Amino acid sequence: MSKTLNTYLTEYLEHLEIEKNRSPKTLENYAFYLGRFLEYLGETKSPTAITHEEVRKYRLWLNRLIDVHGEPLKKNTQNYHLIALRSFLKYLAKRDVKTLVADKIELMKMPDRDVSFLEGSDLNRILEAPLKEQHESESPNTVLQKYRDKAVLELLFSTGLRVSELATLQKEDINLTRDEFSIEGKGGKRRVVFLSEQAKYWIKKYLSIRKDMNPFLFVSHDKRKSAHKKSAQGGSALSGKTKGQSQYDHLTARSVQRLVKKYA
Repeated sequence: MSKTLNTYLTEYLEHLEIEKNRSPKTLENYAFYLGRFLEYLGETKSPTAITHEEVRKYRLWLNRLIDVHGEPLKKNTQNYHLIALRSFLKYLAKRDVKTLVADKIELMKMPDRDVSFLEGSDLNRILEAPLKEQHESESPNTVLQKYRDKAVLELLFSTGLRVSELATLQKEDINLTRDEFSIEGKGGKRRVVFLSEQAKYWIKKYLSIRKDMNPFLFVSHDKRKSAHKKSAQGGSALSGKTKGQSQYDHLTARSVQRLVKKYA
């Protein structure tokens, strides 16, 4: 007798807990998001019932769903449901269970809350823009900036982070072996943020070629601006034991906004 989706879901959550070492909060979130999907399916409990058309209807259902406060679900919350579903489908595929291919599910295209000037823009074009930018010479610093910009855009648009939250992220905040990290938002409330595969890939690629010791996830890579700023503050940009750390400044919320506007 074939297993039901409920059974597979239980096994998947156990897999996340034991083999992936996910946090209790992550398990709670995945159980909620995937439980909602099974609730939507109703009596249809076979993995083969998860089709592209069924997911399309589910997305429409999510978009029209009203929460406990009488408000529609936020776009990034809808994406969390889809990210959880994609992860579940990947798990089923690895176990040779016949169902929808996870890559068939695309996340909702969504501008960041703090970057309103992107409304109506082609998101795919913006995400690819850093890699297509032409320079007279391809220096190591130019490659760093390309990879940084690509990582910033992928992270910003797949998570719904505020630009101020993204700008203050430190390298230790994100564990690239996992699919999520927690962040402190407004009012000191912590929430779990899920990483897309593309965001993880480009953050890892960017960090792999960085040589500085700056603790922040995203830095300026403009030595002249950093040196000028530190000189104006009465310090040296390349002094003492902190040479590696102080070579670059971390990106500010304003600089992230300028970065996005540049490619929009």
